[in-house]
Amino acid sequence: MPLTGISRISRRSVLAAAGATAAVAATGLAAAPAARAAAAAPTLPDGTSKDKVLFVGMDGLRHDRIDAAKAPNLKSLMANGTYGRSLLYANPMAATSSGPGWSTISTGVWPDKHGVKDNTFSGRAYGTYPGFLARLHQVRPELSLFAAVDWPELDTYGTVTPGADAKLVYNNDYAVNDLQITQITEDVLRNQNPDVLFVYFGETDEIGHGYGAASQQYLDAIDVQDGYLGRLLAAVRARPSYATERWTVIVATDHGHTDAGGHGGSSIEERRTFVLAQGPGIAAGARPIDTRLVDVAATVFRQLGITPDPAWGLDGKPIQDRSTDPFDALQSSLGGRVDETGIPTGVLGFTHTAPSGWSVISNAMGTGGVTEWRGWSFATDEFWSRSQRDQWRELNVRARGVFAVADSDEWADKTFSGTYDSTLVSPAYAVTGAARVTLDFTTFYRQEGAQTAQILASFNGGTPTVVRSYTADVVSQPQSVTVAVPAGASSVSFRFRYTGSNNWYWVIDGVKVSTS
Repeated sequence: MPLTGISRISRRSVLAAAGATAAVAATGLAAAPAARAAAAAPTLPDGTSKDKVLFVGMDGLRHDRIDAAKAPNLKSLMANGTYGRSLLYANPMAATSSGPGWSTISTGVWPDKHGVKDNTFSGRAYGTYPGFLARLHQVRPELSLFAAVDWPELDTYGTVTPGADAKLVYNNDYAVNDLQITQITEDVLRNQNPDVLFVYFGETDEIGHGYGAASQQYLDAIDVQDGYLGRLLAAVRARPSYATERWTVIVATDHGHTDAGGHGGSSIEERRTFVLAQGPGIAAGARPIDTRLVDVAATVFRQLGITPDPAWGLDGKPIQDRSTDPFDALQSSLGGRVDETGIPTGVLGFTHTAPSGWSVISNAMGTGGVTEWRGWSFATDEFWSRSQRDQWRELNVRARGVFAVADSDEWADKTFSGTYDSTLVSPAYAVTGAARVTLDFTTFYRQEGAQTAQILASFNGGTPTVVRSYTADVVSQPQSVTVAVPAGASSVSFRFRYTGSNNWYWVIDGVKVSTS
């Protein structure tokens, strides 16, 4: 539950005044009475799939605090599943609040697509980018879909519950309603046949606001929610048909919390998120560096045997799919800070060593400057965005794992002379017999002053020719450059040349080359 613009007290007053104490609803049925202790499970249609998914969302659960808690069920899932940790965006893309966070999880796209930037939900584009339950209802209407939330905005604004055949919607009295949701969902799992369940718990966020993520109360809240998770897992295993079913369990959070409590800003602690999954085809004990929060929806679809239509525009990929990006191969060679002072000593996240087949030309580079950013570097999101907050580095959402970055702004934070002039050179790719060669990649470019950013192509080792230039901001977007292959050419290499002084930066990631 985020608190952007509305206090907890005032929001609860509004909900109570609206009679939103509790709702238990199924498609075609009126809301059930508000007597929560006696609430019965809604009736779902009988499921049709042996592949089933239980998604559990835990609001405001900072992943590094799981380690300090007991949390036996979460830790068991980590040991027996794949656990990817990453960072969120920050403003101006979106606040680290629940509206954008749950929209990102549910839709599988980033805020620049789904449109939710804060807890007003204004600008939401769920018609174009629906949540995964709504999408499942469209493409597999025979599936039995269930949703349970006690932050009612997830229902009010259509973030999570559309598409569900039955749903529970409670107010944000999490200490009471998280338990109620657990009890009713247990009943559904044991006595009915759902195919996909979206279950939301909010107490970790509430306690984070009240006591801070560094508090014992926050660890206790993690353990309580972990106990609820354990009850749901036990209910899955107790199903009479469990032996013939293929269950996937996914757990994720929408944002982190500061030590003192609160979120919405750009600190690393507020931006911490994770996706944890266990199920068929998902490796046990894996700790990938290329997981992002948008991967939840894509993982649900994969586990149900659904291939997303490219027209859906998903930004995510299944959590079990590893990146083939050459920069991610540098993970084991990443080092710690040299000149940067805002990056903790223990954060390993940069190297100047290019991956196999790649090289960096910096013979025209000026002297001095910050060591980490002297010429093209290879870095992680946490390392690079820690170098300086609130200069949009947090918006590098479509890069994964390790990426290449030329950052003349940070380079110039230490005495230097001359110009920043560095070129990243790709390997040579075979193009024999092809008419065209296409370079696909993601980029994040910020323009200022006289800086330049050029992509050049060199065929058969000849003189590089400019095939694209950037002169305006491109904020973390996929790019495609297609070049005609000259007659007789057998190979091509691409160069990314960046020049500037105390200007901004250029990020390259996910490079792929194909011919046609």
